[in-house]
Amino acid sequence: MTEPERLTSEQLRSLFLFEALDDDQLAWLAERGRVVEYSAGSTIHAEGAPASCFFVLLSGTIAMFGRVQGGEIELFRSDYRGSYTGAFDAYMGERRSQVYSGTSRALTDCRLFELPAAEFGRAIREWFPMATHMLEGRSIQGQAATDTIARHERLVALGTVTAGLTHELNNPVAALTSASARLRDMLAETREKIGLIVRSQLPPDQLEAIADLAGGALEQRRDAPKLSPLEASDLEDELADWLEDHDVAGAWEIAPTLVAAGVDREWLEHLAEVVPAPHLGVGLSYPVRALESDSLLDEITDAAERISGLLASAKQYSQMDRAPLQSVDVHDGLDATLTMFGHKLGEGIEIVRDYDRDLPKISAFPGELNQVWTNLIHNAADAMEGDGTLTVRTRTEDDDHLMVEIGDTGPGVPEDVRTRVFEPFFTTKEVGKGTGLGLDIAWRIVVGRHGGEIRLESEPGNTRFQVILPLQQT
Repeated sequence: MTEPERLTSEQLRSLFLFEALDDDQLAWLAERGRVVEYSAGSTIHAEGAPASCFFVLLSGTIAMFGRVQGGEIELFRSDYRGSYTGAFDAYMGERRSQVYSGTSRALTDCRLFELPAAEFGRAIREWFPMATHMLEGRSIQGQAATDTIARHERLVALGTVTAGLTHELNNPVAALTSASARLRDMLAETREKIGLIVRSQLPPDQLEAIADLAGGALEQRRDAPKLSPLEASDLEDELADWLEDHDVAGAWEIAPTLVAAGVDREWLEHLAEVVPAPHLGVGLSYPVRALESDSLLDEITDAAERISGLLASAKQYSQMDRAPLQSVDVHDGLDATLTMFGHKLGEGIEIVRDYDRDLPKISAFPGELNQVWTNLIHNAADAMEGDGTLTVRTRTEDDDHLMVEIGDTGPGVPEDVRTRVFEPFFTTKEVGKGTGLGLDIAWRIVVGRHGGEIRLESEPGNTRFQVILPLQQT
């Protein structure tokens, strides 16, 4: 059997992790560790497997990946000599399940110093007992804090979506309820008017003429021209005068219904030809109630379609019943997010959609991209404090990528913090208004999950986050 390659004490001392150890400690490590090699693309250790070794990079490039729904996300990569991975928590022994917390792969041919986890853990505990206790406390408390914050972020996101959907549904539901109640009253009045027509004892040919004129008015209503307020007012005055001249009661209440349906004086003249003057008001009552009922049905239909559209947006936003990785149009996710969070933007923020609709669909995880759009739009809204312009722009970046840009007219990001905005827990917001995880999450989804890029360009009145996404996932 070939003897494994080992490092000398001096070679170990050249690694920053071990540079402060004494000669005996370095000799101990040199005796128990060995040099291992991994070819490009091979797995150094897999998430969830027993954590048997601790690794220190000697040459090459490695990357760490974490499991998420539907695949993996790249957490970071390094070619820095001395970078380490593997059994980080070996010093905790049996107090923590010793499994690898992530998957590490060699992106290029790599050489690493490998040390058995049990030996590494024993060395840490014996050589640095005080540091071990502090690391244990930090590890346990830090994990608990991270889990708590992550749950909080999810609850806040859920609450925001729920509030947005409830707010947006309120108007169409109110319209639907109101129109339904008015339609019920209108149908009762219609039955009453039909009774009046029957009791008027008009001959069958006149009853048939009234029914034909009502049917024609309903058909005409579908194609009624859109009138300006001034045009509508003039026509209402004209028809009301005609009705009063023919002794029709309630002329000024009937005229707006007729004008909205596109009924003109010619139609009224035709009705007057077939219905005797004493019965003109009775004959007109049925067509008017039919037109009003038809208008209410349109209101109910519009409200129901609005509710259906909002639910579709909610489904698009949450990606219910969807495969994790799919071919998507980024505009669908952007529009769904803007719909869900329209209440947060308020009336003082103008939304400008500058879309390139010719962009191709991309291979992506749409639910996660919606989280990116949510975080960026929230940041923009907070920066503008309820007054400004939110611009959502899409365009081609190059043959293999597209760009989504979300811009605001807020005060901008100070130059001294621009390089830190994607750091976890870094925030410029007041205490209680942000956790500093929004842009970190966006960065991880765009860069780690999709292999894209996210950039920030900012000056007072013009801050833009640019998300570069590949058209296909490798």
